[in-house]
Amino acid sequence: MAQFSIKDDHVDIVIGALQSDLTSFMDAWRPFFSRFHLIIVKDPLLKEDLKIPDGFNVDMYTKSDMDKAVGSSLTSQLFSGYSCRYYGYLVSKRKYIISIDDDCIPAKDDNGFLVDAVSQHLFNLASPATPLFFNTLYDPYRKGADFVRGYPFSLREGVPCALSCGLWLNLADLDAPTQALKPEQRNTRYVDAVLTVPTKAMMTLSGINIAFDREILGPALFPGLKLTKEGNLRWETMQDVFSGMCAKVTCDHLKIGVKTGLPYVWREERGDAIQSLKKDWEGMKLMEDAVPFFESIQLPPEAVNAEECMLEIAKLLKDKFDAEKNSVFIQAADAMIEWVKLWKKAVPASN
Repeated sequence: MAQFSIKDDHVDIVIGALQSDLTSFMDAWRPFFSRFHLIIVKDPLLKEDLKIPDGFNVDMYTKSDMDKAVGSSLTSQLFSGYSCRYYGYLVSKRKYIISIDDDCIPAKDDNGFLVDAVSQHLFNLASPATPLFFNTLYDPYRKGADFVRGYPFSLREGVPCALSCGLWLNLADLDAPTQALKPEQRNTRYVDAVLTVPTKAMMTLSGINIAFDREILGPALFPGLKLTKEGNLRWETMQDVFSGMCAKVTCDHLKIGVKTGLPYVWREERGDAIQSLKKDWEGMKLMEDAVPFFESIQLPPEAVNAEECMLEIAKLLKDKFDAEKNSVFIQAADAMIEWVKLWKKAVPASN
């Protein structure tokens, strides 16, 4: 089974900073972050200076950096709140990105040991994915696992894994109505498993705890869908959910894989579900139209990279949805086109 190791200097860890004092966050992650290059992007709406402890190799970006690079209008449109992490994706020069939000700390497994989320993400990306035929023992490339009886030998080499979606303990990523109805519900189950999401299966993405091959998939992760009353917290935005469907369609078309499961992080409390419910409802209604759209997409063979896939999806959005009744989707399509332009300008070698 083909595998390779990923060198430390091929990895950027991107952190979107919505709180000014990152001392406890950085200290908690020190055992796992200290040997890597970090990109910290400050939320453009955050006024206070960031506090970052010593001992890390960090490049920090602020609103002024974004304004100089893309203009103030695109800064506010694309990079507010947790979407500021996407600016880190744009300016990174390395092949792989691990992105963990500043309200997460290392989780503990069932034996009480801290989870090395960085190493697990890199293992997921370094080992092949199996989207074309589901393996009932989950990821066959993990130690102690293999392909089950009947799995076609012609498919056992798998395909490159371009996206690793980690999970989290404590506060689950529920929508605002569910969280409001179940305010005490927490995720306490540590499931020691990784699986490949099958081809043509749609999924939502949360940027809380992910890793991806930036050279292959980077342009498909974008912050373009804006709700009318959107706030900064993830209950109030659908950007990463919509982005995840763009990424999954792109992966399916390019015959690359997406894994989900390990690694876990521990997610702290933040936000008010009741207040966010007023903003989240629009996004929930939009998904009833978005999911059938993405399920029906067939991209042309001429789309051979993520940039071209994104432009094709944008074109299909404009063909499918009415500019007045579904203006959010049309605005997202326009944002996708702008994002690809920014990506090509920032990373001309990616084509």
